[in-house]
Amino acid sequence: MVFTVSLEEKENLCLYGFPNESWEVNLPAEEVPPDLPEPALGINFARDGMQEKEWLSMVAAHSDAWLLSVAFYFGARFGFNKNDRKRLYSLIDDLPMAFEIVSGKSETKAPAPPSSSNHSNIKPKSNNKKKPPEPKVKQPKPRAPAEEGEEEDGSASEGEHGETLCGACKESYGPDEFWICCDLCEKWFHGKCVKITAAKAEHIKQYKCPSCTGGGGVSNSGTKRARPS
Repeated sequence: MVFTVSLEEKENLCLYGFPNESWEVNLPAEEVPPDLPEPALGINFARDGMQEKEWLSMVAAHSDAWLLSVAFYFGARFGFNKNDRKRLYSLIDDLPMAFEIVSGKSETKAPAPPSSSNHSNIKPKSNNKKKPPEPKVKQPKPRAPAEEGEEEDGSASEGEHGETLCGACKESYGPDEFWICCDLCEKWFHGKCVKITAAKAEHIKQYKCPSCTGGGGVSNSGTKRARPS
């Protein structure tokens, strides 16, 4: 950044930028209101009471604000819409700011992202501590009904024939119902049948159904049944 006119002892000097990338220190415009937004006034007054680097950084920061105001002033005059303003800001943001040039921050390079080869060589460290399995609280999708002509086998599992049934009430899955799976026997239950809500399931590290905990089955109403003899 080069000043083409030295700072004389004049009142309210301003720093103006031009399309040819030159800068000039001059008096503010006499027109009121001016044709364009005015830069910061009186930059010469603070020069003697500040360090040169701090003063230049202050002038550069004010110049950045002035350049943005001029750019969006023209955007308003030419009727820029939302997309035009985003495009204008993107073009401005691709260039270094005057403050970055004066302070030297534009020369610092951002750290390069790790390459794919280096990323592939990084292996996660094994953890000897095994975490307890999270409770399975996802709602199962209903099984597709068996095709016609296919023989039903009473000993076959529910995954091969029929829909998923609640391990307590033996009712089929409903699309808007909360279900939870036992981590031991892997049977699905209505949340209401085992008195478990979705909010409560979030705090359970490992869910065990009443049968696996020795508490007996649970009816649809939520009352405990006696353990069969």
